[in-house]
Amino acid sequence: MSRPVLIVFLLLILIITSQFEWRQQLVSDTDLSPRESQKQQQISKREESVKEKIILSQEKNIQRLNELVLRLRKQLEQCRSSNETMNGTLSSLTENVIDLQRQQILED
Repeated sequence: MSRPVLIVFLLLILIITSQFEWRQQLVSDTDLSPRESQKQQQISKREESVKEKIILSQEKNIQRLNELVLRLRKQLEQCRSSNETMNGTLSSLTENVIDLQRQQILED
């Protein structure tokens, strides 16, 4: 056999087998009994309920994280304000020390 004939033959076999598989799948899908369809519905309902529970738990976790972020922001603001007051106190103390040193130098 020549190559083109062999390729055409293989393509025909591939097409025929693939259509056969598609037909089998279509027939098996339509052959579902009412009992099996009820099972499928129950399974899908369970999956939906599980998904809803997961979403609810994720929303709760997000809410907790948002609350933690707010608390941390408040703590950061408190730290900044206390840091500013300490810096103000330190600068006034250093000014007082410098003034005292100047007075000592002038007295000498």
